[in-house]
Amino acid sequence: MNKDKLSVTVSVLERKYKLTIEPNDEEFLRKAADLIDGQAKGFAKVYGHKDNQDLLAMVALSQITQYVKLHEDVKYKDNDLIDKLSEIDSMLSNELEKTAKE
Repeated sequence: MNKDKLSVTVSVLERKYKLTIEPNDEEFLRKAADLIDGQAKGFAKVYGHKDNQDLLAMVALSQITQYVKLHEDVKYKDNDLIDKLSEIDSMLSNELEKTAKE
């Protein structure tokens, strides 16, 4: 194992997964595993599913749907910010032109 890497084991739906990761990623990996595990168990209770593959597919769909929504929202806000900055730039340019003429 690379000495810069960390070997960790996480559990999802009572199944252990051993991974080699960057040390800075450990906290995020553990939180992600806990989120997946909790959401899968929640789906099992709500929908009565017992097949882990189905539960994990439901978690994946739910999480990716949230990701896509967030990504679209960020894109919209980025475009909105660019528009506002362009407007400010235009206003400042106009004021500088006025000042230069005086």
